[in-house]
Amino acid sequence: MACIHIDTTRFSPPSAYTNVHKEECTQCFDSQDLAEGIDVCLTCFNGGCVSAERQHAKLHYNKSNHPLTVNIRRVIKPKRDEGTPPPQKMSKLAINPENTEPSYDYITKVRCYECNGVEAAQDINNGMSSIVDAILSATSSGRQSDVKAWEEEVTACEHTLCLTQDAPRKLEQQSLAHCAQCELNENLWLCLTCGNLACGRKHYDGSGGNNHAVQHFTDSGHAVACKLGTITPEGTADIYCYSCDDAKVDNDLSTHLANWGINVLHQSKTEKSMTELQLEQNMKFDFSMTTEDGKNLEPMFGPEYTGIKNLGNSCYMASILQAVYDIPEFQTRYGRQLADHAQVCSVEDPANCWYCQLHKITDGLLSGRYSQPHPSSDQNDVPTQEGISPGMLKTLVGKGHQEFSTMRQQDAYEFFQFFCKTIAQKEHSAKAQDPTKIFDFTVEHRLQCQKCNKVRYQTDETSSLSINIPAKEISKTSEDEKTVYEPVDFYECMDLFVQDEIVDGYRCPNCKENTVAKKSAKFNTFPQVLAIQARRFAFVDWVPQKLDIQIIFPDGDITLDKYLGHGKQEDEELLPEDEVPEPSFDNAALEQLMAMGFGVNRCKRALYNTGNNGAEVAMNWLFEHMEDPDIDAPLETTASSVAAASTNDASPEQISTLCEMGFTPAQAKKALRETNNETERALDWLFSHPDDQGDDDQGGGISGSETVVAGDGTPPFHYRMKSFVSHKGTSIHCGHYVAHVYKDGKWILFNDNKVAVSPSPPIGEGYLYFLDRIRN
Repeated sequence: MACIHIDTTRFSPPSAYTNVHKEECTQCFDSQDLAEGIDVCLTCFNGGCVSAERQHAKLHYNKSNHPLTVNIRRVIKPKRDEGTPPPQKMSKLAINPENTEPSYDYITKVRCYECNGVEAAQDINNGMSSIVDAILSATSSGRQSDVKAWEEEVTACEHTLCLTQDAPRKLEQQSLAHCAQCELNENLWLCLTCGNLACGRKHYDGSGGNNHAVQHFTDSGHAVACKLGTITPEGTADIYCYSCDDAKVDNDLSTHLANWGINVLHQSKTEKSMTELQLEQNMKFDFSMTTEDGKNLEPMFGPEYTGIKNLGNSCYMASILQAVYDIPEFQTRYGRQLADHAQVCSVEDPANCWYCQLHKITDGLLSGRYSQPHPSSDQNDVPTQEGISPGMLKTLVGKGHQEFSTMRQQDAYEFFQFFCKTIAQKEHSAKAQDPTKIFDFTVEHRLQCQKCNKVRYQTDETSSLSINIPAKEISKTSEDEKTVYEPVDFYECMDLFVQDEIVDGYRCPNCKENTVAKKSAKFNTFPQVLAIQARRFAFVDWVPQKLDIQIIFPDGDITLDKYLGHGKQEDEELLPEDEVPEPSFDNAALEQLMAMGFGVNRCKRALYNTGNNGAEVAMNWLFEHMEDPDIDAPLETTASSVAAASTNDASPEQISTLCEMGFTPAQAKKALRETNNETERALDWLFSHPDDQGDDDQGGGISGSETVVAGDGTPPFHYRMKSFVSHKGTSIHCGHYVAHVYKDGKWILFNDNKVAVSPSPPIGEGYLYFLDRIRN
């Protein structure tokens, strides 16, 4: 019996902006490359798997009642015949959605779920064939995200727009050109102001130039330079502004180059652009997959040994995901607890659902379905795996973020912090279990005036520790040679974290004068998993460089008991609250109140307690507080009184905004009070103080409730190295991240989608460490 739903279903082809999930299922990583293919909904273009175990395509039909799908299966075409001309050479860096299309054949089949999966004819008359063709030719949602992320907007600046050039002259023939200060004839930068030709920056690995273009800017102040070899007939080229320290656009480049005898119409691109060089450099950075004796590392496959494909500068995210998803709390929350989430998810597009994508990643990494060996194409025939492609999660997590939404390399530690913060926000709104709490702990800050010896203690909540690595140079025979540093013991780094720091010019609220103080920090509580960033990046001559310093960790347990603070001691006296400058007042309102016969202290107190909102409001306050015993006393402006008074400025809209995210009015008011009524800061404060119920007298608080302190303060504090993320390269903006995770008695290297046993893991070279407290 023919399917009747072909005639009754209304079809519309996808537009250029429609999300077409045709490459993989939105709920798992089954793709069109599998033998079963995936079903793409002909109504909303959702992609669903057809596996007997999960049946996400059928689940989509049950929730949406969209009956018709097209099953898409992709198969590799036979290799091109030798007589076939090669593809056109790529002349510029771009993502072309059709670049990989000629390598595949697509097998399609339309079927109807309303008719129990019966195959439906692709009748041209009803437009079915055109819809299928439109889906096949559409840019997939994943590729749309990639293209958008790669499109880095480069704009003009005041220095390119207002460029003033010296008198015209013709430069030496480009083929004979070299740096004015050395003999380098590549990576040359033309000063568009005076025509000076100089080599580019010196890279940390010795490549690049000799910094003569930078030196020319320092000496002359001429900011705008153009890279020779990147000039095209269309009038484009690499332009760099040294004042802005960034790539820019010169809208009048053709005219500016003509001033130096360069006709853009006669130019051709002969050198790689800065973006192309950065990408190429990132691709070269690769942790070796062989041992020191040249043997290949033993590859690993199966559950919990799934690699993550590099989407282009996405290794920072892949390494963090591998480390974090090895933690039991994350596996439980986003694995077992969300096993049935797809059945009840109310988000129309699963690609936009936070929980769908976190469960998808968990299932992909832990199930082992996507960690199957297949023959490698290299000469050693080492089995490899495809791994999973976390494009949907990357798009969702980075949505709206200025950096993480791009395809540029990012700092893995910053991504870890951002990822955990985002999870905490989502889980709080859902009133659900937050797995990031295993990272939370509190730090005790101690300050002591060296004149009166009184002290102050403050406790702050955090989720990671950043430690300095002392740099002790061993040797550097020449300027071009890489600096070698002495290895550093891990406990020495921890000792630096807790050591006293001298504060000169401290304004002591007890001594009422500037004194010298000492401040220090120790642990008040310890987390289950301690995340430690080793600060390996430093500015050397204003250039960010990486310090390759080995950190020596103990062979056995890592004991941190001695870094526990002990709070105020019996023989210590506390410092009074800090005084703050008297707040400014509306002089007109102050004079108006004083003209009514009120004293100056009384007028200031009224204005201060009414948020400085005018004489009329202050006068009403005065009439209500005439009998206050301190009405004429000088105004005390301690830090806490200023914070308390600022509550009056919190608008109902601000409180409502925070309450809409699941917080009580008491919590919202206290957060706004603590952050000077800045809503965004207040939101951060609330998420960093999740157990603070606000003041009981503010309303909405939980009377008599006990505050839950992040972490645990009961010794012993013994840890073991669970995983670490390493970086290979010269700065956070280039290079490569990998993760090493300790599993089943072995260290496992996760290098993008390559997973192997690491017999000698470079623990001392780590950038971000995850220490797991020994669980009883």
